[in-house]
Amino acid sequence: MNKKKMMIVFLLLSAVLVVIDQLTKNYIVRSFELHTGVSFINDFFSFYYVQNKGSAFSFLADKSWGIWVLTGVSTVLALIVLYFMIKSIKLGENLVACCMVLLFSGAVGNLIDRYRLHYVVDFIRFDFGSYTFPIFNIADICAVLGTIMLISMLIFLPKRVEKIW
Repeated sequence: MNKKKMMIVFLLLSAVLVVIDQLTKNYIVRSFELHTGVSFINDFFSFYYVQNKGSAFSFLADKSWGIWVLTGVSTVLALIVLYFMIKSIKLGENLVACCMVLLFSGAVGNLIDRYRLHYVVDFIRFDFGSYTFPIFNIADICAVLGTIMLISMLIFLPKRVEKIW
């Protein structure tokens, strides 16, 4: 497949992931009151609606200016990731491009919430006894998977990643 077609495929994939993220968040907001949800696996897995005004683990959530700092930083990082996604496609490094698609989709999914709502909708909850893992969303899953893939490539396939820097 030529590079233009690959560009379209990767951009469409990113758009699909963002749409899935936004649709699931919209469903949660319409279906649940804040701080309520439904359990699927008792005392382990549930959907539970929360609003995160910070970043990972609610970092800066307690600062009134935190959402604006996080929005600005996230916007810049999303643009940088988009640049590297395009560059990796042009260089034929489609595996690196997959990492960038996941990272970009995760960033954009949460950026939409930050711009539109001034918080991020989180709802996927896991409980381990009395410990509740930080609640997250589809965009977070994309970002984490992209990060894990990129770190793995840096360790096991460094030459492929170095090409795009």
